[in-house]
Amino acid sequence: QVQLVESGGGLVQAGGSLRLSCAASGTFFRVSAMAWYRQAPGKQRELVAGITSGSNTDYADSVKGRFTISRDIAKNTVYLQMNSLKPEDTAVYYCNTRPFFTKYWGQGTQVTVSS
Repeated sequence: QVQLVESGGGLVQAGGSLRLSCAASGTFFRVSAMAWYRQAPGKQRELVAGITSGSNTDYADSVKGRFTISRDIAKNTVYLQMNSLKPEDTAVYYCNTRPFFTKYWGQGTQVTVSS
C-alpha cells in the first residue's frame, strides 16, 4: 500500500527557512516523478516543485530561486528546502506523484510564515 507522510512544517518568520520531508512507502517511489504541492486557505492546490526519477527539477515561478527539491532514493524520501520564506508561502504542503493520484494525498504539513 502506498503511503506518503509529510513532515517538517512549522511557524517561521519571513526570511527564514524550513526543510520539508516526504517519506514514501512502496517501490513505486524509485521510478516515479514526485512533486510538492501546496494549498493556501481559500485557494486551489498548486504545484510548487517537481523532480523526475532522474532528478531533473522544475519549479513554480513564485518559488524559483528560493526552494530546492531533492530526493534520496535509498531513504524513499523527497525533500523541499525552503529559503527566504514569505508570508504568501503560508499553506499546507503535500507531496504526491506527478501527475498526482488522488488516493495518495496525505495529511500534509502546515507552513506558516509570519511577517
